[in-house]
Amino acid sequence: MQRDQGIREIERTRIVAIVRGVKEAHIASVAEALFSGGVTVMEVTLNTPGALDMIKELQHRFGEKMYIGAGTVLDMEDAHKAVEAGASFLVTPNLDEDVIRWSVSQGIPIFPGAMTPTEVVKAWKAGATAVKIFPSASLGLAYIKELMGPLSQVPMMAVGGVTESNIKEFLELGCYGLGIGGSLINLKEIEAGNFSWITDKATKLLAAAK
Repeated sequence: MQRDQGIREIERTRIVAIVRGVKEAHIASVAEALFSGGVTVMEVTLNTPGALDMIKELQHRFGEKMYIGAGTVLDMEDAHKAVEAGASFLVTPNLDEDVIRWSVSQGIPIFPGAMTPTEVVKAWKAGATAVKIFPSASLGLAYIKELMGPLSQVPMMAVGGVTESNIKEFLELGCYGLGIGGSLINLKEIEAGNFSWITDKATKLLAAAK
């Protein structure tokens, strides 16, 4: 999926599925389950064993219909490896301006992690596509709302703590997108081969968002 189409998918669904700790043998089934539920954007975190091979496989098998990226990109080395593996976008938990600028130079969307107003502005000025507010599960809706007051020009993504019961609140607040991990990618259900659980959860999240 090309950059512009991928960005449109994020803006359409507002959801980025965070795939962490999934076994390589299950990754294709997870992708199919997400797609069947309407979630077309997913990141594989680099601290997942076999992440780079999974990104390659996903791009090969689903790259035309899904937007595949890499998460937990910590530094330039990670960024290079992820892109070489085929990642179409990068997500970081931290603020590394060199990684942001390099991604911009390569035409790769990047969603860097930031917590404070200073970090948010630095990330945005360096060229972030949108800024990931992390850890939003701990900081909460009220904190993000406060950030958006003086920084309304910066598109922000909430990552962590997003569920069916509060997804609409995050979106009504003005979040550009939402990174959703554990409440969508349930490792116990995956291990049991219950991939329809993911499809059902994705469908419910999208319905709640509307």
